[in-house]
Amino acid sequence: MNEEIIIESKLDELIKVENLVDNLSKRLGVSDEVYGKILVSTIEAVNNAIVHGNKGKDGKKVYICFVSNGSSFIISVKDEGEGYSFDKLPDPTAIENIEKLNGRGVFIMRKLADNIEFNESGNEVTMTFKY
Repeated sequence: MNEEIIIESKLDELIKVENLVDNLSKRLGVSDEVYGKILVSTIEAVNNAIVHGNKGKDGKKVYICFVSNGSSFIISVKDEGEGYSFDKLPDPTAIENIEKLNGRGVFIMRKLADNIEFNESGNEVTMTFKY
C-alpha cells in the first residue's frame, strides 16, 4: 500500500490528513493503540511542517506519504521550508523548558514512533510504526 496527499500550508487542512490516517488504519487493521500513536505523531509532524517549516506561507505545500509493507506503517512528511537541525532542539523536559507551551512535537514523535529519521536538510521526517 502506498498513498500520498499534498496539502496547502493551512491548519484547516489537517482534517484531510486525519481522515486519511483513519481510513488507512482501518483498512490495514491497525490496533487502536498503534492508531493513536500514528495519528498523534502524523498530525504533530504536519502541524510542524505548516507552522515552522513553511511558516504558513500561501502557496507552500506539505507532502505526506503513507507506505505499508504488511507489518509496518511508514509516514513521511516533507515541507518546502529551509529545514533545521532536529538534533539541536531544546530538551522539553529540562527545568527551564518544562512550563513552555510549545517545543514538544519532535519529543512526542520520538516517543511514539518505533523509528524516526530526519533528512539532512531538516525539512522531512519519516516515522515507522509496527502494527
